[in-house]
Amino acid sequence: MGINLRLILVFTAFFLSVFAAFGQSCVGKWVTIDDKTGKKKSVVRLYKENGKLYGKIIYLFPEEGREENPVCDKCTDDRKNKPLIGLQVVRDLKWNGKEWEGGTVIDPENGKVYKLSIWLNPLNSDALMVRGYIGFLYRTQNWFRLKKD
Repeated sequence: MGINLRLILVFTAFFLSVFAAFGQSCVGKWVTIDDKTGKKKSVVRLYKENGKLYGKIIYLFPEEGREENPVCDKCTDDRKNKPLIGLQVVRDLKWNGKEWEGGTVIDPENGKVYKLSIWLNPLNSDALMVRGYIGFLYRTQNWFRLKKD
């Protein structure tokens, strides 16, 4: 097989995997990872409603020192003192053709609300790129698809 044909096959396989990732849905259950410890933190269920994407915490991984039924005591909006389980942490994301954007995400640990965009990792459709913004500063987390119920 000629080198040109091999290059064409490699590039074709790469681009097909990229487009397959974009075709995958963000809807489903995702494991969040703590930035400081690298440990699993929660499971967030992303779902569509009226053409927008939302997400709720459906499970908290055990953490030493955490109350039995924690609430969002640092939240300052309608989520203040609401239980973390069932808390809508992702709101109002709109699909722009390649990523979900224009919504918000709240960090229940500090009550801060960040502008948000999310997209599937083009090389791994089981990894979700979650980017929160304050002004021009941003932080990107990886969430991982929960494979089992």
